[in-house]
Amino acid sequence: MASTTPTSLTWSGVTSRRMARQALTEPATDLGPAEIAGVLCAAHAQVLSAAELSIGRRIAGATRADVQRALWEERTLVKTFGPRGTVHLLAAADLPMWTGALSALPSSVPTHPEPVRFSAEQADEVMAAIGDALADSELTIDELTEAIVDRAGPWAGEETMEAFGGRWPRWRQLTSTAAHRGILCFGPTRGRKVTYTNPHRWLPGFRPDDGEAALRTLLMRYLYAYGPATPDHFARWLSIPPRRAVELFDALAGELEYVELDGAPGWTVAGDTATPPRPHRGTRLLGYFDAFVVAGQPRERLYPGAATTRALTPAGQAGNYPVLLIDGVVGGVWHQQRSGRKLAITVEPLEELTATQRRQLHDEVDLVGAVMEAKATLTVGTVTVVRTPEPGPGVRPSVSTGTGRSSARPEVPLERAGEVVYAGRCHRLSRGSMREARRSKQMRSQRSAR
Repeated sequence: MASTTPTSLTWSGVTSRRMARQALTEPATDLGPAEIAGVLCAAHAQVLSAAELSIGRRIAGATRADVQRALWEERTLVKTFGPRGTVHLLAAADLPMWTGALSALPSSVPTHPEPVRFSAEQADEVMAAIGDALADSELTIDELTEAIVDRAGPWAGEETMEAFGGRWPRWRQLTSTAAHRGILCFGPTRGRKVTYTNPHRWLPGFRPDDGEAALRTLLMRYLYAYGPATPDHFARWLSIPPRRAVELFDALAGELEYVELDGAPGWTVAGDTATPPRPHRGTRLLGYFDAFVVAGQPRERLYPGAATTRALTPAGQAGNYPVLLIDGVVGGVWHQQRSGRKLAITVEPLEELTATQRRQLHDEVDLVGAVMEAKATLTVGTVTVVRTPEPGPGVRPSVSTGTGRSSARPEVPLERAGEVVYAGRCHRLSRGSMREARRSKQMRSQRSAR
């Protein structure tokens, strides 16, 4: 009779496996930016430089220019609204799976009040207008607004959405929904303005996969990269109801294997229980919202001890602060300040580093500098993380490195910073960004008056 005793895995073994699979043990020599994005199940790109570091540091000899080339020239990456309704870089080859899966889930957009909310019929009409307007164009938000109004009517462009101290046109409540249906993604920036386009322009014949099949594929990909995991872990990562995650695990019961992680329950892809023979040792610098810490669970094991309060938000969200990994778990925080081609990096370990770890940290700083095409310098010292509301899109948390000045500010222009506005709150922006918002609003008023 076959044994029913579940395979027992250790945290050190699982950590080593995740590090190896995500090209953090050693940078990959046979994978490009798109393949790395696929392995990670997408790279967070609310701040594009974070995605450039996340992908670039995992490829031997790569720089941010390689990621940009894959995104804007080779088109093997797509910048769009991914898991949790936030901006990610996805492998273009995976777009059918992602759009099929995300369009089959409940919308991540909060329900708007009656004067703002669209009926189902209106939403379909706006969707058709978006797809048609972007079919052969890259349009700024203002240009897309005009195109939608021309096709659907003035009601679609009414400025009724409260956002960043002003109002946005109604159609923007459907931005992420349009992306999940595969008719909208980001185009190259035009000066200081973001543009949208339609991925069909370089993916002819592209269609979203069947929703349930796509979700099952996504779950298997997630478990390969981040398993063992539970339905609750998957639900948190994808921001779906836990019951929905349980249903997906149940649907794949024959393809999953129950295991125990230091006695705690979890699931892996069936037969995928091998781990490296030795635990991972070393230091790594991960940027904002790196997938390793955002998707990895259990969070209390990944952020042990003082890291829980130092590197997570009060709500327990991971990724808001760049982290120092020591032996595969969070062991500190860090901050970077760029000036031209100079990159000043301050790292605060939560425990004293050994001589070997300090040497490894210098190597990591050199790697970050190489990827970001800058001359990096290292200071080991206190990084004061000022707890603020969870940052809005493109807005970095307030961080000080002992100068007495907060460095919280949008790293990107307002329109690039504000593409996901469904966090349920508005966030403080720099004065320059607020001026840009007012200028944009005045221009739209002038056009309306004409």
